[in-house]
Amino acid sequence: MSEPHSPAFDTDILIAGGGLAGATLALALAHRLPQLRVTVVEAFPLSPDARPEDYQPSYDARSTALAWGSRLIYDDLGLWSSLSPHATPIRRIHVSDRGRFGATRLSAEEHGQDALGYVVDNRLLGLALMRALGEQPSVSWKAPAKVVGVEPLSEGVTARLEQDDESSSLTARCLVVADGGRSGLREQLGFNVETSEYGQNALIANVTFSHPHDFVAYERFTDAGPLALLPRGKPGRAGREAALVWTLADAALEETLALDEGERLARLQARFGWRLGRFVKMGECAHYPLTLTTVQEAVRPGIVLVGNAAHTLHPVAGQGFNLALRGLMTLVEAFEQATASARPLGDMGVLQGYQARHRQDQRDTVRFSDSLIQIFGHHSRALSAARDAGLVGMDLVPGARRWFARRAMGLGPNAAGRSAGKRS
Repeated sequence: MSEPHSPAFDTDILIAGGGLAGATLALALAHRLPQLRVTVVEAFPLSPDARPEDYQPSYDARSTALAWGSRLIYDDLGLWSSLSPHATPIRRIHVSDRGRFGATRLSAEEHGQDALGYVVDNRLLGLALMRALGEQPSVSWKAPAKVVGVEPLSEGVTARLEQDDESSSLTARCLVVADGGRSGLREQLGFNVETSEYGQNALIANVTFSHPHDFVAYERFTDAGPLALLPRGKPGRAGREAALVWTLADAALEETLALDEGERLARLQARFGWRLGRFVKMGECAHYPLTLTTVQEAVRPGIVLVGNAAHTLHPVAGQGFNLALRGLMTLVEAFEQATASARPLGDMGVLQGYQARHRQDQRDTVRFSDSLIQIFGHHSRALSAARDAGLVGMDLVPGARRWFARRAMGLGPNAAGRSAGKRS
């Protein structure tokens, strides 16, 4: 039995934030619960008529690593056919500790998959989502606009909006806050945020090297912090470009940014080594401080936080957005159950049920990512030897390597269980 629309509400689900997380949630709701009205409020102008097939990536395009489990989610939502012609597969992952012998190598072939994950340009993913949402009659947009205030109702909320210098209000059964890690709405609503500073920064850039990457992603731990290289290029041809995530302390970041491109490449070469030959080009650099941020209670009556508004992770294992996607699908399942039993979508019991199901995945993923930083962040001789032995052991023991690979692929016991067995 479906929950009937109430004329007392202007919309059923109001999503504050139309970025990758908010847009994905809107698409999932349109597919799984087309009888619900979904309204997305986004602060930036949108281009719903842009076509993903016409996308021409620039050298400096920022990208995201989608785990295999996330690819299955987008496949279920009918989006993967738009993404796959532009997505670079990650067929192997090489994990190593600089200056030590040990290494772990993960292979998609070993798990009977086409890839462990894929690298997709953020702008392409956004264009594909906009195009798909433009075809969904149950989804409407207000952009550019912002939610600037929220007042509770007995079974929902009233949201105050600003759009084109005008104020308005919108009532909704449930408000989903998806406006990112620096969520102003989360702060305004007074959610308790727990933050751990890593004392590090992520420097993001695209780089070119002299040898083909052969679709291998590298995770390299060094005494100055980890760095990762994610392969980029056409899906059918091993290119010589990669997306770089380089972890640097504050002083090292300032020093690195002050260098010219040649000096910066030489420093990167010294940290990474010569597995990909010589680094020959580095594009425009962006950077941001690294923190572990979690919200202890991400739900209230009629309100739920998702994506980076609920948790941000260290990028060392590339798990942040993939965790967010799994959480979005868990929330959709909670809304499905509520609708089937005619319960209010913003009912605290409904939202707490979602939080309980997602929390274990969140804790496991945070522990997995954070433990890598803690283990590889200490440089005593004894611990270095233990890490070396651990990497060698993991490489030699199929069960341990399989466990590590499933975490990297987003296929843990709580991860995308609905789709984990699907092959394409």
